[in-house]
Amino acid sequence: MSDPTPWEPPLAGTEEQAVLGAIDRLRWTFRYKIDDLDAAGLDVTVGASTLTLGGLAKHLAAQEDYLSAVKMEGGELGEPWAGWGWDGSNDWEFTSAADDSPEQIYATYDDAVTRTRARVGAFIAEGGLDRPVAVGAGRANLRRLLMDLVEEYGRHLGHADLIREAVDGRVGEDPPDGWRPVGGRADA
Repeated sequence: MSDPTPWEPPLAGTEEQAVLGAIDRLRWTFRYKIDDLDAAGLDVTVGASTLTLGGLAKHLAAQEDYLSAVKMEGGELGEPWAGWGWDGSNDWEFTSAADDSPEQIYATYDDAVTRTRARVGAFIAEGGLDRPVAVGAGRANLRRLLMDLVEEYGRHLGHADLIREAVDGRVGEDPPDGWRPVGGRADA
């Protein structure tokens, strides 16, 4: 039987389990905030802000890949970003999301999370959280990068809360027990 709440970090785990559990909780919560919306819902803005849930999803997907492929491994951002014409600016993923279908947005986010989990898992297996990463000329370690990802999600989950509430009134910290993304993968 699968865990009805895979987003719940361990109550008493290792440092690695706590860090990865915290990131996964943030990922699941974000995925819940953007779930089951059509293009109009993913493109809603609040007040003077131009932020949308679609833009946030594409941005966080780019951050997942950038952290694991570039900052951690020292490689290139690669696909799908290169094929989409990602220009490296701070706004591209936010603005280009308006041209993407909901299915593309959800797949982009889910696929990036899957790639990052795999890369981080392999990286940890070869040296743990203390293993040096590419960014910072070897002075930074994986722990630091993962904490940066926690910060990135923390900043944007507040935005997602406000926008989603404006779309249809959905509020709450965690998904309800047993929730899984509509039309998405269960490993969000």
